[in-house]
Amino acid sequence: MPNAPLPKSDEEIHALAAELRLKPEALLASSHGSWRPAPIPPVPGLHAFSTPFGGMDVNSYAVVDPATGKAAAFDTGSDCSDLLALGLPIEKIFLTHIHGDHIFDLDRLIEKTGAEAFANSFEPLAGTTPFHAPAEFEVGNLRIRAIPTPGHARGGTAYFCTGLQRAVAFTGDALFAGSMGGAGSHWNEALQSLREKILSLPDETILCPGHGPATTVAEEKLHNPFA
Repeated sequence: MPNAPLPKSDEEIHALAAELRLKPEALLASSHGSWRPAPIPPVPGLHAFSTPFGGMDVNSYAVVDPATGKAAAFDTGSDCSDLLALGLPIEKIFLTHIHGDHIFDLDRLIEKTGAEAFANSFEPLAGTTPFHAPAEFEVGNLRIRAIPTPGHARGGTAYFCTGLQRAVAFTGDALFAGSMGGAGSHWNEALQSLREKILSLPDETILCPGHGPATTVAEEKLHNPFA
């Protein structure tokens, strides 16, 4: 949402939802913290990590191809120690955007794994390989599609991964469970990214956001006020 305090009364929240063309009941549930996505059963080959950064937790992820054992990482959080402890043969590192909480330990992850790191060309970053989204990548038999999701960040990118038991998308801060990252003056662009790029994926897709719990496309269509 635009950078403004959320109204306190239910009536004000309904009025705001109408003004911004959001789902009023979903916005109300989000403001009260009364909804959380259903827990997602473990998916073999999908690893999630949460590390503290500036008073909040930030997520990073890894996927492992079950056939070849080759692996990829998505963002680093503030500390990639738990990822490194798994001893995965990380070949590629994909950045959803280059805000500090998501890339804080990138240099160490590159040094320890020798992996090539990729960042959207709209956000060039030293030590990474730029690419123009949309783009396609392979890690073993996994297929990873980079989807441009500008709004929260100019080079915001979601990664849609197939080849595990379930399709997974790593959304960065373009979408959270029941919410999305701040967009400031790029409000319309952020909404378009969420609605047209992320929620257009198959309903059963697991969504792995930059902060907070995992969710699914189907749940977000119902419960995300910005959907």
